[in-house]
Amino acid sequence: MFFALIPFFYVIRQRKGLAEINKASYLTFFVFNLITIYWVGSWQTGTDPFLMISGGVLLFFNPLLFLIPTTLYYFAKKNINEKTALFLFPFFWLTYEYIYTLTDISFPWLTLGSGISKFNVFIQSADIIGAFGLSVIVVYINVFIYLAIKYYKNKPRRSAVYTLVTILIFSLSMLYGVYKKSTFKISPRKIKVGLIQPNLNPWKKWETNKLNELKNEYLSLSQEAVDKGAKLLIWPETALPVYLNTPGYSKTKNDIKKFLIKTKTFLLTGMPDIKYFNKNDRIPPDVKVTGNGRIKYATYNGVLGFSYNSNVVQHYGKMKLVPFGEKVPFVNTFKFLGDIFSWGVGLGGWNEGQDTTVFVFNKNIESDSTSKTDNQDSVKISSPICYESVYPIFITAFVRKGAQLITIVTNDSWYGKSSGPYQHKEISVLRAIENRRYLVRAANGGISTIITPLGITVKETKLFTKDVLVGEVSLQSDLTFYTKHPLIIPLFAVLISLIILLLALFKKIFGTKIK
Repeated sequence: MFFALIPFFYVIRQRKGLAEINKASYLTFFVFNLITIYWVGSWQTGTDPFLMISGGVLLFFNPLLFLIPTTLYYFAKKNINEKTALFLFPFFWLTYEYIYTLTDISFPWLTLGSGISKFNVFIQSADIIGAFGLSVIVVYINVFIYLAIKYYKNKPRRSAVYTLVTILIFSLSMLYGVYKKSTFKISPRKIKVGLIQPNLNPWKKWETNKLNELKNEYLSLSQEAVDKGAKLLIWPETALPVYLNTPGYSKTKNDIKKFLIKTKTFLLTGMPDIKYFNKNDRIPPDVKVTGNGRIKYATYNGVLGFSYNSNVVQHYGKMKLVPFGEKVPFVNTFKFLGDIFSWGVGLGGWNEGQDTTVFVFNKNIESDSTSKTDNQDSVKISSPICYESVYPIFITAFVRKGAQLITIVTNDSWYGKSSGPYQHKEISVLRAIENRRYLVRAANGGISTIITPLGITVKETKLFTKDVLVGEVSLQSDLTFYTKHPLIIPLFAVLISLIILLLALFKKIFGTKIK
C-alpha cells in the first residue's frame, strides 16, 4: 500500500495528453479492481445470473471512477506544474473516494485507508482523520518515496529531504498509535452479546416454506447464547424470509417474543420489513403503489428490535442499497429500469430507509462502577446493514445520535470462500476505531466477530460454519474528533479539486497560464 503507486507515477509522468494518461490509468486500475474485487459476481454454482452480470459490469465500470484523480492531476500539471500536481494528487484521490460515496451507483469498497486495516498501530489516527484521512497519508507516502527515488542520483539532498518527510509521517502515525493504545479507557458499562450464525444457504433460504423450522433453528442457537450469559441476541441480515411484523406471521413473532420474555433478553435481527402509508404521512419519493392505486407502501431490507419488557417493535430500514443487487440506480427517475433489471432472490427491490435509527433497550446493563453517570439502565445501539459498513461518514451519524455500540447484521455467504467476506470484516475495524466503539458483526455464514474500540478483533467465527459467538462488550459514550467532524478532510480535498478545475477553466477562457 505504501509503495504500490510508485510505478503508476512513473507511467503517468511519461504521458503527455489527457487521453494517454487516462488510458494508462484505466488499465492500471482495471487490474487493481480485477485482483481486489473479482468476487463481486459470486461466480459459483447456484448464483443468480443477474448477480454475475452485474458483477462483471462493475469490474469494467469501477476503474472509470479512478480517472477522476488522474484527470485533475492532468489539469494541475498543465496549468501549474508537474511537481504541484503530484503534491496535490493525494487530495485528487480523496475527491474521487468521497464523491463516489454520494452517487446512486456508489461502491466505495476500495478506499485506500481500508487497505491497511490490519496495521493496527498505524491506523489509530482514524479517530481524528478517518479512513479518508488514512487514504491521504497512504498516497502521500507513495508520492514522497517516488520523489526520493526520482532525485536520488541527480539531487541527493532533495532526495534525502523527501526520505525524511516519509519517515516523519510514518513515525508520527506510529507514535500516535502507541499513545492511543496505551491510554484509551474502556467504559465500565457492559452487556454480553450473543451473535447467531446459522449458516443457511443464501439462495435456497428464499425458496423455502419451512418458516417454522427456520424459526426453531434460530431459537435453538439463541438458547445456546443465553446459556453462556448473553443478554442481547443478534441475528444476521434477513434472518427469516418474511415480513415478520405483519399479521400473517403473528404466531412466529409471538413465539420469538415468548422466548425473549422467558430468557429476559433483547433481540436485534435483520428482517424484511414493510410500511404502509396514510394520506397524512410523509411519503418517500420511491414509494410503491398497489395495482388498484389505493395503497402506498414501502419494503425495506430492515432491522427489527424486540425487547422482553416492551411490546414496541423498533425499526430500521437500510439506507445505502447495493447498486443493482438491492436497487436499480436512477430507478426513481427512470421507472422502466425497474422492469428491466430484477434480481432473482429476496422479496423484490428494496426501498431506501428514511432515518438513521438508534435502538434503545432498557435494563440488563452491567457496570463495574457505582457512579450515577455510568450506572444507567439503557443501551443505545446502531445497526447498519451489511454494505452500509463501508461508508465512514454514514456510520458517524448513528454515533452522533447516541449509539454506544455498533452492530452490523450481514450476509456475505453470496460470495463463497473468496476474499470478499474477509475484506468486509476488516473494513469494519476502521468503523470501530473512527468512532471508538465496540463493533459486533452477526453474519449468516461468517465472519461474525467482536471488535474493540482499538480495532482489535477479540473473537471471530470461521466462514461457513454454524456457530454461536458470545462475548462482553463495553458501552462507550464519548465522541471522537472524527465522529464530530467527519467532513473536514473530504471537503478540503473537494475544494482543492474545484480550484484546479476553475484554474483550468480560467486558462481555457482567457488563455493565461497560471504561475
